[in-house]
Amino acid sequence: MTKQTFSRRHLFGSAAVIGIGGPLLTACGGESKDEETPSPDPGMQLTSTADVPVGGGVILPEEKVVVTQPTRGKFQGFSAICTHQSCLVSEVTETIDCACHGSKFSLADGSVSQGPATEALPAVPVTVKGNKILTT
Repeated sequence: MTKQTFSRRHLFGSAAVIGIGGPLLTACGGESKDEETPSPDPGMQLTSTADVPVGGGVILPEEKVVVTQPTRGKFQGFSAICTHQSCLVSEVTETIDCACHGSKFSLADGSVSQGPATEALPAVPVTVKGNKILTT
């Protein structure tokens, strides 16, 4: 049986790789996506009320926002970035759906209806002026 020894240089080099590589790998995974939560300029028009069906919603990919109307006249805004692994949500049915891994979110409050996501979609505050839906 051979005994393997490591030089001081090898140990310090490995520590440097772990010191640099560890945070980089951490940045690639996990569920905290604060840096990716959209924050459109206040007063920006997202869409019109006519474009958002009652009991459904519309995804605005350029703004990375989804606007829903869970009940007539009540409009909600959420990040369109899935909290599981940062995919853009793909469809709004009775829920806000992410096709990447199957997560589903509530139209009313963005909470998780079906995992693997464990965190709700962050709210994007919206207001209605006339027939325009604006960020606040």
